[in-house]
Parts: sequence; structure tokens; C-alpha cells
Amino acid sequence: MSLATKQRPAKKAAVRPTAPRRAGIAAVTIAVAAAAYLMVRPIPDPPPPPPDRSAAAVWPRAQRADIPGNLSDGPLFNPRYFLDARTAVGTAASPDGEAQRLVLRNADGTVRELRRRPQDSNPDFSNVTSDGATLVWTEQTAGRPIELWAADVRGGPARRLTADIGNALFFGSQYDVLVRDGRAFWAAGRGTATEIRNVDLRGGPVTKRTQPGKWGLTVWPWIRSGGLVDTATAKLKDLSTNREITVATTGSELATCSPEWCRVEVMSAAGQVRIDMMKPDGTQRQQIGGPTALAAVADVALLNRFVVLSETGAGADPTAAGLLVYDLSTKRAVEITSAASATFARGRVLWWSTGDPDAPTWHTLDLRTV
Repeated sequence: MSLATKQRPAKKAAVRPTAPRRAGIAAVTIAVAAAAYLMVRPIPDPPPPPPDRSAAAVWPRAQRADIPGNLSDGPLFNPRYFLDARTAVGTAASPDGEAQRLVLRNADGTVRELRRRPQDSNPDFSNVTSDGATLVWTEQTAGRPIELWAADVRGGPARRLTADIGNALFFGSQYDVLVRDGRAFWAAGRGTATEIRNVDLRGGPVTKRTQPGKWGLTVWPWIRSGGLVDTATAKLKDLSTNREITVATTGSELATCSPEWCRVEVMSAAGQVRIDMMKPDGTQRQQIGGPTALAAVADVALLNRFVVLSETGAGADPTAAGLLVYDLSTKRAVEITSAASATFARGRVLWWSTGDPDAPTWHTLDLRTV
């Protein structure tokens, strides 16, 4: 009699999830991932509604003006700063073309010459600013360092404040030179540190305060890291208290911040996805523009309220762009024009040009009066 062979128990077949079960697992996985994402990156508010079509209708009491692009003596006028909707400081060549002038153009069209330099010295008048009583600007000619100059708004000769300006850091912001409390302030690089410099509006010695790292001026008494745009992490520092704020963003975001607001450009491999605004602590995040919107001026939110955007493809002229102002108080965009050739903003006034570049018309909107 043969012995029977002891058999091992058969292996159970692996149970594969059915299609509905696989779909359920995938849904749970996606939901968990989405929940984790929401914990670290709040989704902004939905995109704003289409812009209101008429700024005049939305802001009927706002002060505005249309200004010829040429002075009464002929040369082209390039505004650098508006004291109000009709009074501007800007540059213009002399009628004979031999000199470049910095002039104050009054509301009645009369012109006061502030400075004049020969054209062959390649003069540059920039960073014009004011506290309402004093005008301040930077001046440079070929082969010479930048100087800081000033003049009283009501009249009198211009005066040089200092030539001790250092390695000045200018980023195209209205805060590059600040005027307050009878002094002018600016930032200058010094190795891996930044000097916050200032001088009396009557002239005199320059006072310096050194901050480790690279900084630029913003709304006083704050400074911002990196000068203007930061990736990943931006910092703000209050010079009066030494308080610092760290603004966290992802590696695909570019942040430009003031103490009140950050403008965040959300990027992908294909380019810009959208533009958001948020508080430096990440709250009140809201989308203000899509992939075709661009920041039209360097500064974040004029008067802590208005974001100036250009919109490509808005008009028939390929050299012009649509101009919008997003109002953070109403969460709506207002259309300013469908074809702005150039756009600028400093202080309280937004201005833009239309028409022939050799004979443009300058248009202004005093945002404080809307």
C-alpha cells in the first residue's frame, strides 16, 4: 500500500479591484492631495467680473486732463511726475536742440525751467518726487556720478543737495527716492549690505544706516528685500521698530510687496497663469488678472487701493495695450483705455499716452479724487 502524498493548500488568487473600486481609490487619493494643498496654499477668490467699460462713469468726480505732448515752444514733453492732474515736471529739449531741460509745466501751460544741461553731455533727469512743497530728482551727465537736486514748488533756483549718493539702487519704483520730514531718502548698495541714506532738503552731510542684505525702499519706514521682485520668500522690514515680515510664496510665484499688499505673478512652464493680490500674511488673496494681464507700473497698489494693469490684445493697435485699474476696495476692474502707448504712475496720479509717438497726447487721472 503506497503512502498518499501530503498536498499543500492552494494559493488564493490575488483579488484585483474592480473598475468602480479603482475609481473610488483614485477619487480618495485626489481628495486627500487636494486637502493637503489647500492647507498650505489657499485658492484665491474667483476671477473678477469683466471690467466696467467707462472710468468716467464709475468715477465721475475724478480729476483728469488731456495734455498736448509738445510744449508751446515746440519740443516733445516727457512727464516724470504730476503734482496734480494738470501740473507736471518733465523733460524737454531746448527749441534749438542744443540742451536738455527739466521743466515744471503749470496747469495754464506756462513753463518754468528748473535745470538745463548740454545734449552732448548725455544728461539724465530721473526719480522725480515731491512732498508737495519741494521737488527732488536725480541728475547725471556722462562721466560724472549721480547727484541729488531739489527746488521749491513755488519758485526759486534749483539747488544741489549732494553728490555723495553712493552706489544708488533704483528699481523704477516711485519709492526709489522718498521725501519726508524735511529730508530725502534713498538706498545704496555696499557689498552684501544696503545703506539707507538721507540728506536734508537744504543740503548738507549724508546720514547712512547699514542693513545686511539687499533692500529697496517702499512705503516709509519700510524696506523690502531684493529691491522689487522676490521669488520663494520676500521680506519686509520696518526701520522704526526693526519688525520683519516674511512673505511665503511657492517657487512658481513672483511677489512684489509693500507693507499693505503683495502682487503675485503665478507662473507655469508655459508662462504666466494669473496675477493675484494678497496681504503680506497671505490673507485676502484674490485673482485680479489672467494670463494676458501684465503689471503696467512697478509699484504694487497705488494709495494702497489701485492696481494698474495692461491687457495685451485689447485693441487694434499692436503697439498699444488696454489699460485697467483694479480697485481692491470693490474687487472690480475699471477700463481706462483700450489703447495706451505708455503708462506711468507716481504719487497720486496715473498718466498714459495715446496717438503719434512724435506728437502724443498725455492723459491723466488723479486717483485720490475718484
